[in-house]
Amino acid sequence: MSTEDPGVRGDDDRPVDLSDDDFVVLPEQTTDDTDRGWGERSSGNDDWLLEQRPPHWD
Repeated sequence: MSTEDPGVRGDDDRPVDLSDDDFVVLPEQTTDDTDRGWGERSSGNDDWLLEQRPPHWD
């Protein structure tokens, strides 16, 4: 004998509107994951890093 009412729909049958794509749950990047969050300057050192590549990377 079932105690569930057949006229009541459960959560699995409930329609969910997923059309609101602008809703952000978490940011893409936190402030701790930036140069400023680490207390560093925002100037890059990409040129220096490229100069320091080992010869076998060419």
